[in-house]
Amino acid sequence: MNALVDNINKVERLIRNNSSSILTALGVSGTISTAYLTGKASYQARDVIKEEEAKLEHKLTQKEAVKIVWKLYIPATISGGVTIACILGASTINAKRTAAITAAYSLGEKAFSEYKDKVVETLGEKEEQKIRDEVAATKVNSQPPPQSLIVSGGDVLCCEMWTGRYFLSNMEALRQAQNTINEKLIGQNEATLSDFYYILGIPQTSSSGYSGWTSTKMLKLSFSTQLADGKPCLTFEYNYVHTF
Repeated sequence: MNALVDNINKVERLIRNNSSSILTALGVSGTISTAYLTGKASYQARDVIKEEEAKLEHKLTQKEAVKIVWKLYIPATISGGVTIACILGASTINAKRTAAITAAYSLGEKAFSEYKDKVVETLGEKEEQKIRDEVAATKVNSQPPPQSLIVSGGDVLCCEMWTGRYFLSNMEALRQAQNTINEKLIGQNEATLSDFYYILGIPQTSSSGYSGWTSTKMLKLSFSTQLADGKPCLTFEYNYVHTF
């Protein structure tokens, strides 16, 4: 009995964890089934109408034809309704999961920001800078710059710690980009990483339009100087990145 209950619970968890995929698959199958049933009903309706017109020896009006054949379309209608319900259900589940992930990420983002502030408060700015330098050194050593670099109006090798991308720019351009973003935050309440990249003249990423900063906290860049593949490199990171 306990084994049966365990198996039922396992099946229930499996269905719950994969509910979105199951509903999507049912939606796809339902779309095909609805199309098939509609086509089948249409062929049957044509034959029924022809037989009825032969009996009555006159052409049926649209109202008369609908009255005779509407029952043939009941299976297609039911299939269409179930299909729509599956698609809406999958969409709702995905929306809830996305909201939950975003909320969890935001909490983690807030906790990490508070942790960084506490490190500075406890160890002091110099020790915190030392730790950041060591982290930056590990990053650039494990991921050296590529042969071809993004050129964005400067001649200093730079590395964005958020994505690990290298490009040519300079400290002045990065500071100016920071100030421009903060001006946008004051005027428009939010700015994205895509905005930051556009100011610097470097390509956007697939997720840069969904991450950035809000007016609740201004952007502040932290810098470190390292050697990347034997070349001086200016690394920088953001004080926080918010997911919209």
